[in-house]
Amino acid sequence: MSDWTGDPKNASTGEFVRDTNYISDRISSSVTEATTLDNGTTLWPFEAGRYRLIAARACPWAHRAVIVRRLMGLENAISLGLAGPTHDVRSWRFDLDPDGLDPVLKIPRLHDAFLARFPDYSRGITVPSLVDVPSGRILTNDYRALVRDFITQGEDLKPENTPDLYPAALAAEIDEVNDYIFDTINNGVYRCGFAGEQSAYEEAYHQMWEALDWAEERLGHQRYLVGDHLTEADIRLWVTLIRFDPVYYSHFKCSRNTIAEMPHLRGFTQELFQLPGFGDTTDFTEIKQHYFIVHKEINPTQVVPVGPDMAWVAEPHDRECFGGSPFAEGAYSPVPVLPGEEVKNPEPFQTVAA
Repeated sequence: MSDWTGDPKNASTGEFVRDTNYISDRISSSVTEATTLDNGTTLWPFEAGRYRLIAARACPWAHRAVIVRRLMGLENAISLGLAGPTHDVRSWRFDLDPDGLDPVLKIPRLHDAFLARFPDYSRGITVPSLVDVPSGRILTNDYRALVRDFITQGEDLKPENTPDLYPAALAAEIDEVNDYIFDTINNGVYRCGFAGEQSAYEEAYHQMWEALDWAEERLGHQRYLVGDHLTEADIRLWVTLIRFDPVYYSHFKCSRNTIAEMPHLRGFTQELFQLPGFGDTTDFTEIKQHYFIVHKEINPTQVVPVGPDMAWVAEPHDRECFGGSPFAEGAYSPVPVLPGEEVKNPEPFQTVAA
């Protein structure tokens, strides 16, 4: 999801209000051609090689999609395009690629894919986005549905025994935890950082820390948020936790304490960082460049901090003491990162804003 552009504050309260309306189309194994449902959503066939996931290392919502693509073994079915860490009002740019063009779509900015389908498109140009490669048109930017479809659809395109990140028996609990985490933590840090009034900031701040304390307590009794293995809920929480100390703590004024100072959230963050798909898709330099350069209304100098030292995420943890395991026995293990998809600043202790 693109971070704030424009002014989404409630004029009377100063509260940050996120636009959560997205292009609602889905990819599905149940159709062989584009099929429009009564609610206006179009289902597109889940075909290998047809779609390109456009993400950015900086964005937590896009990071979820990149992680799930890896865990589901979809690297060879859905290609990955990565925008640079900064953008302007015209959208994310492919300025890390040769000639500033996405090598597959041959466009300089993500908004070109949106305008190819909707010439008058006026909403936010957000990541993650899924683009139909043959037409060059945006298919969906609904990060919630996109990630869920990666998990539940396309079984014939995945290796055997991919992890079940949304098991039917736990679906209701996962949905409940997901909603709570989104409202209070994922979006909560933004509600703190973009609040326009002291009261709005303090309300968001206290709700966020109440939720982080809840997660700390919950993870002090069990290894993962729901069940004995990783689920979609853990990924949703983790992408905010990994950005908290280098960005949200200072930049978004979430500064009661760091995640490194909370033993159970610290261990949880460490364990996932050290799994394939998590740490090897995390670039702290690009994360910091995005927030501290793009958000000029918060950081007008655009100076990017050198710290903090994030070496602790690669240190040993003791999460095994709670039982369970990241994945069920015999589950598929992600392949090494594909050539060309490596993070550009890979060191977990990277502190210099290149």
